[in-house]
Amino acid sequence: MLATIVQKFGGTSVGDVTKIKRAAEKVKAAMEAGNKVVTVVSAMGKSTDALVGLAQDISEHPDKREMDMLLSTGEQVTMSLMVMALKEIGIDAVSFTGWQAGIKTEPIHQNARIMGIETDRVQSALDENKAVIVAGFQGMTESGEITTLGRGGSDTTAVALAAALKAESCSIFTDVTGVYTCDPRTAKKARQLHSISYDEMLELANLGAGVLHPRAVEFAKNYNVPLIVRSSMVDKEGTIVEEEASMEQNLAVRGLAFEGAVTKITIEHLPNNFNTMSNVFSALAESGIDVDIIIQQMTGKNEMNISFSIHTHELTEALSILEKNKEELGYEHIRHEDNLAKVSIVGSGMVSNPGVAANMFTVLSEQEVSIKMVSTSEIKVSVVIPEVDMVKSVEALHTAFDLDVREEAKVTS
Repeated sequence: MLATIVQKFGGTSVGDVTKIKRAAEKVKAAMEAGNKVVTVVSAMGKSTDALVGLAQDISEHPDKREMDMLLSTGEQVTMSLMVMALKEIGIDAVSFTGWQAGIKTEPIHQNARIMGIETDRVQSALDENKAVIVAGFQGMTESGEITTLGRGGSDTTAVALAAALKAESCSIFTDVTGVYTCDPRTAKKARQLHSISYDEMLELANLGAGVLHPRAVEFAKNYNVPLIVRSSMVDKEGTIVEEEASMEQNLAVRGLAFEGAVTKITIEHLPNNFNTMSNVFSALAESGIDVDIIIQQMTGKNEMNISFSIHTHELTEALSILEKNKEELGYEHIRHEDNLAKVSIVGSGMVSNPGVAANMFTVLSEQEVSIKMVSTSEIKVSVVIPEVDMVKSVEALHTAFDLDVREEAKVTS
């Protein structure tokens, strides 16, 4: 019985006709190797940005339903061209939109979650020995409304299809050769990992590593779908994302993630009541403000301060919400600090290696970096620091935790 595999090609991997033809050759090779193949495609290159630009030329705040109608067309262009490319090289293929592929979502526009997949139509095409090309990033509600899945949605489409079809694996083809210890554009000595665990990858994705979307990793973990991140440009072994990383178990830290444009907000002299924290963060959550690191500080018997970090672009809205609720919350003053960044170390080996956090703080101290906030879990430590110190901190930590690329042993005569 032939194995079913799922492949996904991102926007840079299908950015022009030449790249679409190259992707089609990879689909053909996978089929000739004895597989049934489902391929999920993103919109070509920057075409989604172009569609967003058109909408904003017409409306400063475009209707979300109509934005989904508009943006879903980008992937449909790619899927059709991919089928044409496959037919030109002798492969019978058929394209499906997200809703034709049976992808059902919750009724939320622009950031919907997949609720289920009816695979009958896709499976029928596979049974007819056709290559199935599916438009990523989109689905349909029970009431027939087209929805999109938000940033990284095509990754999620691919993994969800792999889970529903009980596929042998899901390969994410992108413009990098795999998952690196850190973004190699910033950490020049970053190296590719052979494998990484779901939990480690999920932390890195949530902390700013852009190679995989957190929802896709979450799907893969929940349904035990082996993920392979590999290059669409060069034929090189990729990185396997699996339950337990199979190599380099001796490393306490497996990767670094970082993101700039972080702001720290401090609400001062709040009443020390049992419902204060709930009131503050419920008000922010109702407006979709994404709060990260939270620190509570008692300043007196009946008073406390609360500090938390947010994305800088949400600062104006967050301050407006807090000001609007000032009387109910009962605080005296709010201050904020901009131009910050978050740097995180991640590794499941931290659980059995005490002193990792202390080592991180020592390295930052030696670099004379001021630590504003700290957050920890079993497998990660995050610090908020001045954004101006972000790059040197990343490079110093990368070296300190033995993540730099290893030079090949010199051949001696």
